[in-house]
Amino acid sequence: MEMKMEENMRVVDTGSEAGGEDALVGNVNKLMVTPRGYTGVPRKGHLVFDACFESGNLGRVDYISEFEFDLFIRPDTCNPRFRVWFNFTVENVRETQRVILNIVNFSKTKSLYREGMSPVVKSTSRPKWQRLPAKNVYYYRCPDHRRNYVMSFAFCFDREDDVYQFAYCYPYTYSRLQHYLDSLERRNLDYLQREQLGLSVQQRRLDLLTITSPDPALQNPKKEKKLVVLTARVHPGESPASFVCQGVIDFLVSQHPVAQLLRDHVIFKIVPMLNPDGVYLGNYRCSLMGFDLNRHWQEPSLWAHPTLYAVKQLIVQLSQDPVGLEFYIDVHAHSTMMNGFMYGNVFEEEERVQRQAVFPRLLCNNAADFSFSNTSFNRDMVKAGTGRRFLGGLLDDTSYCYTLEVSFYSYMAAGSTAPVPYTEDTYMKLGRNVARTFLDYYKHNHFIDENKAQIPSHINSIEVLSKDQQGNGNRNGRSSGGERAAERKSQGVRRDY
Repeated sequence: MEMKMEENMRVVDTGSEAGGEDALVGNVNKLMVTPRGYTGVPRKGHLVFDACFESGNLGRVDYISEFEFDLFIRPDTCNPRFRVWFNFTVENVRETQRVILNIVNFSKTKSLYREGMSPVVKSTSRPKWQRLPAKNVYYYRCPDHRRNYVMSFAFCFDREDDVYQFAYCYPYTYSRLQHYLDSLERRNLDYLQREQLGLSVQQRRLDLLTITSPDPALQNPKKEKKLVVLTARVHPGESPASFVCQGVIDFLVSQHPVAQLLRDHVIFKIVPMLNPDGVYLGNYRCSLMGFDLNRHWQEPSLWAHPTLYAVKQLIVQLSQDPVGLEFYIDVHAHSTMMNGFMYGNVFEEEERVQRQAVFPRLLCNNAADFSFSNTSFNRDMVKAGTGRRFLGGLLDDTSYCYTLEVSFYSYMAAGSTAPVPYTEDTYMKLGRNVARTFLDYYKHNHFIDENKAQIPSHINSIEVLSKDQQGNGNRNGRSSGGERAAERKSQGVRRDY
């Protein structure tokens, strides 16, 4: 096993400063980092860095000392401006080896690292992601790196045989989405349809889910169904958006009475991953060809932006349907603000302004982590090419277009004094609350009969979802019963980092 590892590793003397950060075009691949001039046999403690895997990102490693390494984020493909997302592994560690890892080339100066955010870590024997202790993380302007902001964190490797993985936030890969959607498809739900809306430049699937009851006249024969479109991951590094989106889907396909009622009255069209190439490649903001797709809604190219082109064509088609498109929500993650919140558009008519504020207010009532005070309505020129701004001008005045943002880090609940870090589960919970809020909205405008919308108070949405998911794997559709048992066993003896 050790011989095989040594054959695959590249031993690199990283004492040289040759090559600027803008020259980084690929990820490190089983890179063993040794002191300048070292020619001996590789040994334990000579760390091996790797980011040549799905959604990986690490472009360069410099050896500073036995205890310190400078790490350089690989810029987005074909666009050196964006350097935020990182995701890499470290192996060949020595037990009790203590190191300081410095991420030295962030492209953004404002960061939640100032507010206590920390990277996430897992290892072979502890596969559940955890946030590093905030006390071990430092974010500062560094004179040694052209006064760029640097994020340094201290870490102690405690198990020699483990491979450790560090990331900016909880990764949610293209493959994970495909496993999840495959598991949904295998359930043969008559109210769920999955179709391939298009292909990316690198020929990855652009999936479209349609969730609605098959009989359009179940409980509301005199009215057409409403139409809601939700998209996520136009910015590939914003992985929390995928957890929120999965929370929406999980709830809408569940047997919860609210979900059943919504399916009877609403058609949900969901595109869970608008930029699959960017996600797969480990980019933060851009597609394979270096485009920020959320600035190209006005004139997307079939050749350069095929996924965006397909989604825009779908929405234009839906807007011309007699049913009419009532909601468009684009899910993102925010790198400098706390909580979940929304951006909306600005209109001249006061009545339309008031109507647009209803859904965020209702969501604030349902979700402790959603902040209406952080929600804002604007027409900034810099946002002109976004889905929210473009579709706000395209759709009629009965439609609502929002960007739903959720913090990469944490939320402040009402009355609390300390931030509560988000987890994968709490991101999904926000998604479930978004889905539930549609019932409140349609009760508010009398589209759904108040009497039919009375849900017994003893029914808990989380309990119903848990029962509904039994036998269908975990939320990403991959774990069998044996794997879940093994995970419970490993968690029983889990030691925090």
